[in-house]
Amino acid sequence: MDADTLRLILIILGVLLLAAIYFFGRPRKPDQGKRVAQRREGRIEPVIEGEPVLAEDGAEPGEQAELALGEADGGAPREPRPGARAGEAYDRIVTLFVSARDGEMLHGSDIVVAAEKAGLVFGHMNIFHRMVDGHPEQGPIFSVASMVKPGNFDMARVHELRTPGLSLFMTLPGPVSALDAWEAMLPTSQRLAELLDAIVLDEQRNALGRQRIAHIRDQLRAYDRKREQQQIRASW
Repeated sequence: MDADTLRLILIILGVLLLAAIYFFGRPRKPDQGKRVAQRREGRIEPVIEGEPVLAEDGAEPGEQAELALGEADGGAPREPRPGARAGEAYDRIVTLFVSARDGEMLHGSDIVVAAEKAGLVFGHMNIFHRMVDGHPEQGPIFSVASMVKPGNFDMARVHELRTPGLSLFMTLPGPVSALDAWEAMLPTSQRLAELLDAIVLDEQRNALGRQRIAHIRDQLRAYDRKREQQQIRASW
């Protein structure tokens, strides 16, 4: 190989080397090779796993979850379930129990039927409630739960439920006077006990007799009087 041929080969290799350095050594633009959130109508759409989540019908993505709540009702927003308390504050709880007889258990399917016959509605916290007629927004007069924790009723498997009893409880103050709430809860407990072949017990789980019933009534009358006096003082 003569000197001229060798020189030509070196020149060609040098040109190729410079071209490679120029092409591969250029700095990339900031967004080149990287997927970014797409901008639409003046806002950045959120990106999940590299794909933009596009809002439908002009709604923000966060609003779509709220709209989905109404799909089962033909697009109307789902109303709150009955039984939610209008306020969180309370200062007393009155409890009764409807207990199965010794050696027996209450069956979930029977409880559902008995609750319906006793005028209870299934709702908030997946338990039953007695509501104020025509005013569900005022919250429950009293509620009914299972004695087995967590106390709620899984309607999808209620036929499998076995529980030693039910707990009826009212939180005070409530939507009606304490005495009126008691006069609603007591006969409901007795009706449930009749339908389920069970017995009614007081908060100490003793048999509920006439003397105990009269004592509770006296306590609740005193509670109502005290509440009335507090409201009068607050209005001065």
